[in-house]
Amino acid sequence: MKHWGFSTKAIHLGIDPQNNHGATSIPIYQTSSFAYSQAEELAEVFDGNRFGYIYSRISNPTVTAFEQRINALENGVGAVATSSGMAAIFTVLFTLTSQGDEIVSSKSLFGGTFLLFNRVLSKYGVSVKYVDILDPESIKNAITEKTRALFLESIGNPGMDVPDIRKISEITRAKSIPLIADSTLTTPCLFNAKEHGVDVVIHSSTKYITGNGSTMGGVFIDLGTFEWESLDNKDLKNAANRAGSEMAFLNVARRNILMNTGACQSPFNAYLHCMGLETLELRMEKHCSNALTLAEYLESHPAITEINYPGLKDNRFHKIADNLFNGRYGGLLSFSLPSQKQCFKLINRLKLIKNLANLGDAKTLITHPASTIFHECTEEEMREAGVHEGLVRLSVGIEDVKDIIEDLETALGEVD
Repeated sequence: MKHWGFSTKAIHLGIDPQNNHGATSIPIYQTSSFAYSQAEELAEVFDGNRFGYIYSRISNPTVTAFEQRINALENGVGAVATSSGMAAIFTVLFTLTSQGDEIVSSKSLFGGTFLLFNRVLSKYGVSVKYVDILDPESIKNAITEKTRALFLESIGNPGMDVPDIRKISEITRAKSIPLIADSTLTTPCLFNAKEHGVDVVIHSSTKYITGNGSTMGGVFIDLGTFEWESLDNKDLKNAANRAGSEMAFLNVARRNILMNTGACQSPFNAYLHCMGLETLELRMEKHCSNALTLAEYLESHPAITEINYPGLKDNRFHKIADNLFNGRYGGLLSFSLPSQKQCFKLINRLKLIKNLANLGDAKTLITHPASTIFHECTEEEMREAGVHEGLVRLSVGIEDVKDIIEDLETALGEVD
């Protein structure tokens, strides 16, 4: 199985037809709990001396199948699925930190992540130091003995900046802290996180992994590249002593955080994520090709003041994106108009493109970040994330690209 290609793994792993009556789709175990014939058996499962399922808040066979499948695509040691992408970020960072600890993070973040860091982590005594993720010296200077992780996005959303992740991983290795990457925009199809020095990779499976806007979910994968007992964290050290360093992080994340917060993924959602993975590579190819064609069209449009897409050859991040993502640049882009009023006029005149706060759908989606996903952020936070009143974010779908262009062309022609 290790020699299988990406799509083969995405279609076939995580299911054993012999144990599922010959089913070739992932069965949905829509049950809250699991019965045992003997009291001793259930006690042994609770003690961890026997493998088994207890309660779907902790684990479930359908969810396990999704975890195994995406873990294989990332070449990790294990994965934990959660109720949403935000729950995945929350679980990872609460596993790594205690009161008084610090996280170093890129300034260029999704608005929801900003709010999690500033309104939840800070409330529990964990501080976040924001850095220019494109400046290695800024990163080095921010890391102290209290730092427990460095967090970044593989492509900033919606700033569209692309950090030199390999170079950043050299810094985190030297400082003995894990590198956490949110790879929602790139998926395991475009970005080999392990190859470029990431220790834990996170996905909002709501987005491209499912690919049709039908469900919520998140997942994180331990790539097996960090010695968890080296981190100043009592829970991780204890878990490493009990079960070995390789599984320490996943053990603490599932047993201490996920199980006790209830941020679990439902079996039905896991089933939909598995179905999405089967066509991920095909869809990402179309997302990427459509986005590049659209970016080239918008680049020459007189109404557009700026276009941000790393696939454009004159984009400042083109070279590093080419290296990280193997010549494909994702399905998200952003562009600027002179004012919010003009952004709203454009959005209101679109017919095919949908105005909503999501991305990674088969359909092309548009949003005005400053008035939606960043509306609770301060002006400084928006500025640091590359957001301003004239910015529009476009998640390019897999429709016929000529139809997307026609819709934009008509709407832009009416913007003054």
